[in-house]
Amino acid sequence: MLTLVPDGCDRLPKCLESVAWADVRFCVVDARASEETIALTRRFTDNVVVHEYVNAAAQRNWALPQIDTEWTLVLDADEWVSPSLAARIQEVIAAPESEDGYQILRHSFFLGKLIKRCGWHRDYNLRLFKTAKGRYLEKRVHSRVVVDGTVGKITEVMYHDTYRNFEEFFDTFQRFTTWGAQDAYDRGKRAGLLDLLLRPVHRFVTMYVARLGFLDGYHGVVLCGLSAFSVFTKYAKLWRLQSDNHDK
Repeated sequence: MLTLVPDGCDRLPKCLESVAWADVRFCVVDARASEETIALTRRFTDNVVVHEYVNAAAQRNWALPQIDTEWTLVLDADEWVSPSLAARIQEVIAAPESEDGYQILRHSFFLGKLIKRCGWHRDYNLRLFKTAKGRYLEKRVHSRVVVDGTVGKITEVMYHDTYRNFEEFFDTFQRFTTWGAQDAYDRGKRAGLLDLLLRPVHRFVTMYVARLGFLDGYHGVVLCGLSAFSVFTKYAKLWRLQSDNHDK
């Protein structure tokens, strides 16, 4: 089991306690983390390394070659495994006919509320895979692991305690919109007026109407609005990137 540990993550104990059954719990701690964070991590496992954080994909790709178990389960420090998922994972890794990797259903909390719509209720992430067959794409944000082999699905749930307040949201928002814009620019994407006007509206309508976000009440409308604003900001930063580079 692999997890990345940022500084001051008070959710980590719940994460690591949920995988107490794992043979090895391997934690990679951000080099900027305090001694308190490192000490907290070592309360749960001796397999703790401190490494400079560039982005999640780079951190995970650095860590994977150091893992010597056949299977790797990747969890962020603010995620945890349900008892039913723990049992299912143990079945998978014990069965010789298992696939090479598995997408796991993730349910997320936003501002303390479990979001049941907005598209978040069908959020599958490839998090369990044979260690030798998985590697993350070199992207700054929202990277995913690519498995050299077959991939199945697990419907038992993992949980994600995402943004508990607006400070947490906007801290991540700044980094992810900047990285997302840079990733898009590196791929040759350029932002036009329609991207700035229509993409945020499309995101809001998709999440709030088509994916029934209105059923999540005030939390739903706030989440959908902030998601649309994130899209707008990413494309605004992309526009600024291309403008700056055009002037050089």
